[in-house]
Amino acid sequence: MAVPELAPRRTFGGIVAVWVLAALIAIVVGIFATPDWRAAWLGVGLGGCLIAAFATQLWSGRSQGFTERVAAGVLGAALVMGVISLGFGLASLVPG
Repeated sequence: MAVPELAPRRTFGGIVAVWVLAALIAIVVGIFATPDWRAAWLGVGLGGCLIAAFATQLWSGRSQGFTERVAAGVLGAALVMGVISLGFGLASLVPG
């Protein structure tokens, strides 16, 4: 028999935290990495976001919907990093 949780923890904050981490990583990579290595470092940063998503969701202590929350965190991180890297890519096309 399953015991219902009396006060379940909110899990959306952990997902958003991974997205914010992804934005910070993408900005740092876009500023400090050379254009030749930018895509490789973004991949490393996305791997770090995957580990952060697992750690954040394990810390919450809820097993229900674990894979969905981790997937939402990583997918959102990939989208955030993609949009920011798109901005840096378009900025590199502008001369000057």
